[in-house]
Amino acid sequence: MLKKVTSLLKSEVSEKNHSENLDVNIKWQEAVDISNIGVWDFDALKNKVYFSESSKRIIGYENDNTFGKNIDDWNNRVHPEDKEKYFKDYQDHINGLKPLYINEHRVKCKDGSYKWILDKGKIIKWDTNGKPIRFIGTHVDITSHVESEKKLSNTLNLVSKQNNKLKNFAHIVTHNLKQHAGNFESLLDFYEEAKTEAEKQELIEYLKTLSASLTKTISNLNEIVSIQNNKATKIEKLYLAKEANKILEMLKVVITESNAIININIDPKLYIYYNPTYMESIIQNLLTNAIKYKHPERDPKVNVDAILTEDYIKVIVSDNGIGINLDKFGDSVFGLYKTFHNNKNSEGVGLYLIKNQIETYGGEITLDSEVNVGTTFTITIPNKKNPA
Repeated sequence: MLKKVTSLLKSEVSEKNHSENLDVNIKWQEAVDISNIGVWDFDALKNKVYFSESSKRIIGYENDNTFGKNIDDWNNRVHPEDKEKYFKDYQDHINGLKPLYINEHRVKCKDGSYKWILDKGKIIKWDTNGKPIRFIGTHVDITSHVESEKKLSNTLNLVSKQNNKLKNFAHIVTHNLKQHAGNFESLLDFYEEAKTEAEKQELIEYLKTLSASLTKTISNLNEIVSIQNNKATKIEKLYLAKEANKILEMLKVVITESNAIININIDPKLYIYYNPTYMESIIQNLLTNAIKYKHPERDPKVNVDAILTEDYIKVIVSDNGIGINLDKFGDSVFGLYKTFHNNKNSEGVGLYLIKNQIETYGGEITLDSEVNVGTTFTITIPNKKNPA
Protein backbone atom coordinates (compact mmCIF):
# COMPACT_ATOMS: atom_id res chain seq x y z
CA MET A 1 0.00 0.00 0.00
CA LEU A 2 2.87 2.36 0.92
CA LYS A 3 4.58 1.66 -2.40
CA LYS A 4 1.36 2.44 -4.24
CA VAL A 5 0.96 5.80 -2.45
CA THR A 6 4.60 6.65 -3.07
CA SER A 7 4.19 5.79 -6.75
CA LEU A 8 1.13 7.99 -7.02
CA LEU A 9 2.93 10.86 -5.30
CA LYS A 10 5.90 10.55 -7.68
CA SER A 11 3.53 10.52 -10.63
CA GLU A 12 1.81 13.66 -9.42
CA VAL A 13 5.15 15.40 -8.86
CA SER A 14 6.36 14.39 -12.32
CA GLU A 15 3.19 15.67 -13.95
CA LYS A 16 3.46 18.88 -11.93
CA ASN A 17 7.11 19.40 -13.00
CA HIS A 18 6.21 18.67 -16.61
CA SER A 19 3.34 21.14 -16.40
CA GLU A 20 5.59 23.75 -14.83
CA ASN A 21 8.23 23.19 -17.52
CA LEU A 22 5.58 23.65 -20.20
CA ASP A 23 4.42 26.84 -18.50
CA VAL A 24 7.99 28.13 -18.39
CA ASN A 25 8.56 27.26 -22.08
CA ILE A 26 5.31 28.97 -23.04
CA LYS A 27 6.24 32.03 -21.02
CA TRP A 28 9.69 32.22 -22.64
CA GLN A 29 8.18 31.69 -26.08
CA GLU A 30 5.63 34.46 -25.47
CA ALA A 31 8.32 36.76 -24.11
CA VAL A 32 10.49 36.20 -27.18
CA ASP A 33 7.47 36.63 -29.44
CA ILE A 34 6.48 39.91 -27.80
CA SER A 35 10.02 41.25 -28.14
CA ASN A 36 10.01 40.45 -31.87
CA ILE A 37 13.18 38.43 -31.50
CA GLY A 38 13.14 35.47 -33.85
CA VAL A 39 14.62 32.13 -32.88
CA TRP A 40 16.14 29.51 -35.13
CA ASP A 41 17.26 26.00 -34.22
CA PHE A 42 19.30 23.77 -36.51
CA ASP A 43 19.58 20.02 -35.89
CA ALA A 44 22.48 18.73 -37.98
CA LEU A 45 21.66 15.06 -37.31
CA LYS A 46 18.12 15.42 -38.65
CA ASN A 47 19.20 18.07 -41.16
CA LYS A 48 16.25 20.20 -40.12
CA VAL A 49 15.88 23.82 -39.16
CA TYR A 50 13.18 25.40 -37.04
CA PHE A 51 12.12 29.05 -37.30
CA SER A 52 9.95 30.65 -34.66
CA GLU A 53 6.88 32.61 -35.66
CA SER A 54 8.77 35.79 -34.82
CA SER A 55 11.53 34.92 -37.30
CA LYS A 56 9.00 34.17 -40.00
CA ARG A 57 6.98 37.28 -39.19
CA ILE A 58 10.01 39.51 -39.77
CA ILE A 59 10.06 38.55 -43.44
CA GLY A 60 6.32 38.10 -43.94
CA TYR A 61 5.96 34.32 -43.51
CA GLU A 62 4.00 34.22 -40.25
CA ASN A 63 1.59 31.27 -39.95
CA ASP A 64 3.31 29.65 -42.93
CA ASN A 65 4.04 26.06 -41.94
CA THR A 66 5.96 25.37 -45.15
CA PHE A 67 8.70 27.92 -44.54
CA GLY A 68 11.68 26.15 -43.03
CA LYS A 69 10.96 22.69 -44.40
CA ASN A 70 13.83 23.34 -46.76
CA ILE A 71 16.90 24.07 -44.62
CA ASP A 72 17.99 26.70 -47.18
CA ASP A 73 14.75 28.68 -47.07
CA TRP A 74 16.49 31.48 -45.19
CA ASN A 75 19.92 31.07 -46.79
CA ASN A 76 18.50 31.43 -50.29
CA ARG A 77 16.88 34.74 -49.37
CA VAL A 78 20.09 36.40 -48.12
CA HIS A 79 21.10 39.30 -50.36
CA PRO A 80 23.72 38.23 -52.95
CA GLU A 81 26.13 40.94 -51.78
CA ASP A 82 25.94 39.68 -48.19
CA LYS A 83 26.15 35.92 -48.75
CA GLU A 84 29.93 35.55 -48.73
CA LYS A 85 30.35 37.13 -45.29
CA TYR A 86 27.15 35.46 -44.06
CA PHE A 87 28.54 31.98 -44.70
CA LYS A 88 32.08 32.91 -43.67
CA ASP A 89 30.99 34.14 -40.22
CA TYR A 90 29.02 30.92 -39.74
CA GLN A 91 31.99 28.74 -40.75
CA ASP A 92 34.37 30.74 -38.55
CA HIS A 93 32.21 29.84 -35.55
CA ILE A 94 32.02 26.18 -36.55
CA ASN A 95 35.79 26.08 -36.99
CA GLY A 96 36.32 27.58 -33.56
CA LEU A 97 37.67 30.89 -34.82
CA LYS A 98 34.86 32.84 -33.18
CA PRO A 99 33.09 32.03 -29.90
CA LEU A 100 29.78 33.23 -31.37
CA TYR A 101 28.30 33.46 -34.81
CA ILE A 102 27.34 37.10 -35.41
CA ASN A 103 26.38 38.55 -38.77
CA GLU A 104 24.39 41.44 -40.21
CA HIS A 105 22.78 40.78 -43.55
CA ARG A 106 19.85 41.68 -45.75
CA VAL A 107 17.17 39.08 -46.32
CA LYS A 108 14.47 39.13 -48.96
CA CYS A 109 10.93 39.33 -47.58
CA LYS A 110 7.85 37.69 -49.02
CA ASP A 111 6.82 40.97 -50.68
CA GLY A 112 10.20 41.28 -52.43
CA SER A 113 11.63 44.00 -50.18
CA TYR A 114 14.75 43.53 -48.05
CA LYS A 115 15.22 43.86 -44.31
CA TRP A 116 18.43 44.08 -42.34
CA ILE A 117 18.84 41.26 -39.81
CA LEU A 118 21.20 40.91 -36.87
CA ASP A 119 21.80 37.16 -36.82
CA LYS A 120 23.45 35.54 -33.80
CA GLY A 121 24.00 31.87 -33.00
CA LYS A 122 26.00 29.34 -31.06
CA ILE A 123 26.77 25.62 -31.05
CA ILE A 124 25.08 24.02 -28.05
CA LYS A 125 25.71 20.34 -28.70
CA TRP A 126 28.50 18.16 -30.12
CA ASP A 127 28.68 14.44 -30.91
CA THR A 128 31.23 12.07 -29.37
CA ASN A 129 33.76 13.06 -32.05
CA GLY A 130 33.46 16.73 -31.21
CA LYS A 131 31.45 17.52 -34.32
CA PRO A 132 28.77 20.22 -33.81
CA ILE A 133 25.27 18.81 -34.22
CA ARG A 134 22.98 21.43 -32.68
CA PHE A 135 22.87 25.17 -33.20
CA ILE A 136 20.55 27.76 -31.80
CA GLY A 137 20.32 31.44 -32.62
CA THR A 138 18.25 34.58 -32.91
CA HIS A 139 17.07 37.01 -35.59
CA VAL A 140 16.54 40.70 -34.82
CA ASP A 141 15.14 43.16 -37.34
CA ILE A 142 17.61 46.09 -37.36
CA THR A 143 16.35 47.75 -40.56
CA SER A 144 15.32 50.99 -38.85
CA HIS A 145 18.66 51.13 -37.01
CA VAL A 146 20.66 50.63 -40.21
CA GLU A 147 18.58 53.21 -42.07
CA SER A 148 19.05 55.69 -39.22
CA GLU A 149 22.81 55.13 -39.36
CA LYS A 150 22.76 55.70 -43.12
CA LYS A 151 20.81 58.93 -42.68
CA LEU A 152 23.26 60.07 -40.02
CA SER A 153 26.20 59.15 -42.23
CA ASN A 154 24.65 60.98 -45.19
CA THR A 155 24.06 64.02 -42.99
CA LEU A 156 27.67 64.00 -41.79
CA ASN A 157 28.89 63.61 -45.36
CA LEU A 158 26.67 66.50 -46.44
CA VAL A 159 27.99 68.72 -43.64
CA SER A 160 31.55 67.77 -44.52
CA LYS A 161 30.88 68.45 -48.19
CA GLN A 162 29.33 71.82 -47.41
CA ASN A 163 32.29 72.74 -45.21
CA ASN A 164 34.68 71.80 -48.00
CA LYS A 165 32.66 73.87 -50.46
CA LEU A 166 32.80 76.84 -48.10
CA LYS A 167 36.54 76.43 -47.68
CA ASN A 168 36.95 75.97 -51.42
CA PHE A 169 34.89 79.09 -52.08
CA ALA A 170 37.01 81.15 -49.71
CA HIS A 171 40.13 80.07 -51.60
CA ILE A 172 38.49 80.90 -54.93
CA VAL A 173 37.71 84.41 -53.75
CA THR A 174 41.19 84.98 -52.36
CA HIS A 175 43.11 83.44 -55.22
CA ASN A 176 41.05 84.67 -58.19
CA LEU A 177 40.57 88.20 -56.94
CA LYS A 178 44.23 88.48 -56.05
CA GLN A 179 45.09 87.56 -59.64
CA HIS A 180 42.77 90.28 -60.93
CA ALA A 181 44.24 92.79 -58.48
CA GLY A 182 47.76 91.90 -59.62
CA ASN A 183 46.77 92.41 -63.25
CA PHE A 184 45.27 95.81 -62.45
CA GLU A 185 48.44 96.87 -60.66
CA SER A 186 50.59 95.84 -63.61
CA LEU A 187 48.40 97.70 -66.09
CA LEU A 188 48.38 100.84 -63.98
CA ASP A 189 52.18 100.69 -63.71
CA PHE A 190 52.40 100.36 -67.50
CA TYR A 191 49.93 103.22 -67.89
CA GLU A 192 52.11 105.54 -65.79
CA GLU A 193 55.13 104.57 -67.87
CA ALA A 194 53.35 105.01 -71.21
CA LYS A 195 54.80 107.87 -73.28
CA THR A 196 52.17 108.26 -75.96
CA GLU A 197 48.42 108.61 -75.99
CA ALA A 198 48.19 105.58 -78.25
CA GLU A 199 49.94 103.41 -75.66
CA LYS A 200 47.70 104.78 -72.93
CA GLN A 201 44.58 104.14 -74.97
CA GLU A 202 45.70 100.57 -75.63
CA LEU A 203 46.20 100.02 -71.91
CA ILE A 204 42.78 101.51 -71.19
CA GLU A 205 41.28 98.89 -73.50
CA TYR A 206 43.15 96.19 -71.57
CA LEU A 207 41.77 97.65 -68.34
CA LYS A 208 38.24 97.50 -69.74
CA THR A 209 38.70 93.83 -70.68
CA LEU A 210 40.10 93.04 -67.27
CA SER A 211 37.31 94.98 -65.58
CA ALA A 212 34.68 93.03 -67.51
CA SER A 213 36.38 89.77 -66.55
CA LEU A 214 36.46 90.83 -62.90
CA THR A 215 32.78 91.74 -63.00
CA LYS A 216 31.97 88.34 -64.46
CA THR A 217 34.05 86.58 -61.81
CA ILE A 218 32.36 88.47 -58.99
CA SER A 219 28.95 87.75 -60.51
CA ASN A 220 29.70 84.04 -60.67
CA LEU A 221 31.04 83.99 -57.12
CA ASN A 222 27.98 85.85 -55.89
CA GLU A 223 25.79 83.29 -57.62
CA ILE A 224 27.53 80.44 -55.79
CA VAL A 225 26.93 82.20 -52.48
CA SER A 226 23.21 82.56 -53.24
CA ILE A 227 22.70 78.89 -54.10
CA GLN A 228 20.74 77.08 -51.40
CA ASN A 229 22.21 73.97 -49.81
CA ASN A 230 19.60 71.72 -51.36
CA LYS A 231 20.23 72.87 -54.91
CA ALA A 232 22.93 71.69 -57.28
CA THR A 233 25.83 73.98 -58.06
CA LYS A 234 25.24 75.80 -61.34
CA ILE A 235 26.12 73.72 -64.39
CA GLU A 236 26.37 75.22 -67.86
CA LYS A 237 27.24 74.03 -71.33
CA LEU A 238 30.77 75.38 -71.82
CA TYR A 239 32.81 75.34 -75.02
CA LEU A 240 36.33 74.59 -73.83
CA ALA A 241 38.18 76.50 -76.54
CA LYS A 242 36.03 79.59 -75.91
CA GLU A 243 36.63 79.38 -72.14
CA ALA A 244 40.37 79.03 -72.67
CA ASN A 245 40.45 82.02 -75.00
CA LYS A 246 38.63 84.10 -72.39
CA ILE A 247 41.42 83.37 -69.95
CA LEU A 248 44.01 84.30 -72.59
CA GLU A 249 42.37 87.71 -72.94
CA MET A 250 42.37 88.16 -69.19
CA LEU A 251 46.06 87.20 -68.96
CA LYS A 252 47.10 89.11 -72.07
CA VAL A 253 49.40 91.51 -70.22
CA VAL A 254 51.11 88.74 -68.26
CA ILE A 255 51.50 86.64 -71.40
CA THR A 256 53.00 89.55 -73.35
CA GLU A 257 55.31 90.54 -70.52
CA SER A 258 56.65 86.96 -70.28
CA ASN A 259 56.96 86.40 -74.03
CA ALA A 260 54.83 83.32 -73.50
CA ILE A 261 53.42 81.26 -76.34
CA ILE A 262 50.16 79.53 -75.49
CA ASN A 263 48.57 77.21 -78.02
CA ILE A 264 44.91 76.26 -77.53
CA ASN A 265 44.63 73.04 -79.56
CA ILE A 266 40.96 72.37 -78.83
CA ASP A 267 38.15 71.85 -81.32
CA PRO A 268 35.86 74.91 -81.04
CA LYS A 269 32.86 72.57 -81.14
CA LEU A 270 33.98 70.58 -78.09
CA TYR A 271 31.84 71.37 -75.06
CA ILE A 272 31.34 70.16 -71.53
CA TYR A 273 28.71 70.61 -68.83
CA TYR A 274 30.49 72.19 -65.89
CA ASN A 275 30.44 75.00 -63.36
CA PRO A 276 31.74 78.13 -65.17
CA THR A 277 33.48 79.57 -62.11
CA TYR A 278 35.34 76.33 -61.48
CA MET A 279 36.31 75.98 -65.13
CA GLU A 280 37.66 79.55 -65.17
CA SER A 281 39.63 78.88 -62.00
CA ILE A 282 41.09 75.61 -63.31
CA ILE A 283 42.26 77.00 -66.64
CA GLN A 284 43.52 80.26 -65.12
CA ASN A 285 45.52 78.52 -62.43
CA LEU A 286 47.21 76.07 -64.79
CA LEU A 287 48.13 78.78 -67.32
CA THR A 288 49.39 81.27 -64.73
CA ASN A 289 51.43 78.51 -63.06
CA ALA A 290 53.01 77.62 -66.41
CA ILE A 291 54.06 81.26 -66.82
CA LYS A 292 54.99 81.84 -63.19
CA TYR A 293 57.29 78.81 -63.09
CA LYS A 294 58.93 79.33 -66.48
CA HIS A 295 62.48 78.17 -67.07
CA PRO A 296 64.98 81.04 -66.66
CA GLU A 297 66.76 80.13 -69.89
CA ARG A 298 63.76 80.06 -72.23
CA ASP A 299 60.43 81.69 -72.88
CA PRO A 300 57.42 79.77 -71.63
CA LYS A 301 55.51 77.64 -74.09
CA VAL A 302 52.20 76.04 -73.15
CA ASN A 303 50.01 73.63 -75.09
CA VAL A 304 46.38 73.00 -74.16
CA ASP A 305 44.87 69.91 -75.78
CA ALA A 306 41.65 67.96 -75.31
CA ILE A 307 40.67 64.35 -75.97
CA LEU A 308 37.03 63.29 -76.17
CA THR A 309 35.78 59.75 -75.53
CA GLU A 310 32.35 58.29 -74.84
CA ASP A 311 32.90 58.33 -71.08
CA TYR A 312 35.15 61.29 -70.38
CA ILE A 313 36.92 64.40 -71.61
CA LYS A 314 40.63 64.82 -71.00
CA VAL A 315 42.19 68.26 -70.92
CA ILE A 316 45.98 68.21 -71.12
CA VAL A 317 48.06 71.27 -70.22
CA SER A 318 51.79 70.91 -70.83
CA ASP A 319 54.59 73.44 -70.43
CA ASN A 320 58.36 73.72 -70.79
CA GLY A 321 58.94 75.24 -67.36
CA ILE A 322 61.28 74.37 -64.51
CA GLY A 323 59.29 71.25 -63.56
CA ILE A 324 58.71 69.61 -60.18
CA ASN A 325 60.83 67.01 -58.45
CA LEU A 326 58.19 64.29 -58.07
CA ASP A 327 60.53 61.97 -56.17
CA LYS A 328 60.73 64.61 -53.46
CA PHE A 329 57.34 66.33 -53.66
CA GLY A 330 55.12 63.82 -55.49
CA ASP A 331 52.95 63.01 -52.47
CA SER A 332 52.26 66.64 -51.60
CA VAL A 333 51.93 68.38 -54.96
CA PHE A 334 48.20 69.01 -54.46
CA GLY A 335 48.42 69.77 -50.75
CA LEU A 336 47.22 73.06 -49.32
CA TYR A 337 49.98 75.66 -48.83
CA LYS A 338 52.58 73.32 -50.34
CA THR A 339 55.22 75.10 -52.41
CA PHE A 340 58.14 73.61 -54.33
CA HIS A 341 60.06 76.58 -55.67
CA ASN A 342 61.62 79.72 -54.25
CA ASN A 343 59.10 81.95 -55.94
CA LYS A 344 58.01 84.78 -53.64
CA ASN A 345 54.51 84.72 -55.18
CA SER A 346 54.00 81.03 -54.44
CA GLU A 347 51.19 80.38 -51.97
CA GLY A 348 50.51 76.68 -52.39
CA VAL A 349 46.81 77.28 -52.99
CA GLY A 350 46.26 76.95 -56.74
CA LEU A 351 46.80 73.22 -57.23
CA TYR A 352 44.94 72.36 -54.04
CA LEU A 353 42.08 74.53 -55.23
CA ILE A 354 41.68 73.06 -58.70
CA LYS A 355 42.05 69.50 -57.44
CA ASN A 356 39.02 70.03 -55.19
CA GLN A 357 37.08 71.73 -57.96
CA ILE A 358 37.75 68.84 -60.32
CA GLU A 359 36.96 66.12 -57.78
CA THR A 360 33.71 67.86 -56.83
CA TYR A 361 32.32 66.70 -60.17
CA GLY A 362 33.79 63.23 -60.13
CA GLY A 363 36.93 64.05 -62.09
CA GLU A 364 40.62 63.71 -61.34
CA ILE A 365 43.86 65.52 -62.06
CA THR A 366 47.27 63.92 -62.45
CA LEU A 367 50.65 65.26 -63.46
CA ASP A 368 53.89 64.15 -65.00
CA SER A 369 56.89 66.38 -64.48
CA GLU A 370 60.64 66.44 -64.95
CA VAL A 371 62.95 69.02 -63.48
CA ASN A 372 64.26 71.49 -66.11
CA VAL A 373 62.11 69.88 -68.80
CA GLY A 374 58.51 70.78 -67.97
CA THR A 375 55.21 69.65 -66.52
CA THR A 376 52.06 68.09 -67.95
CA PHE A 377 48.74 68.18 -66.12
CA THR A 378 46.00 65.82 -67.25
CA ILE A 379 42.42 66.55 -66.17
CA THR A 380 39.86 63.77 -66.62
CA ILE A 381 36.23 64.86 -66.39
CA PRO A 382 33.16 62.58 -66.80
CA ASN A 383 31.49 63.24 -70.14
CA LYS A 384 27.90 63.65 -69.03
CA LYS A 385 25.32 66.37 -68.59
CA ASN A 386 25.21 66.07 -64.81
CA PRO A 387 28.81 65.51 -63.67
CA ALA A 388 28.01 65.94 -59.97
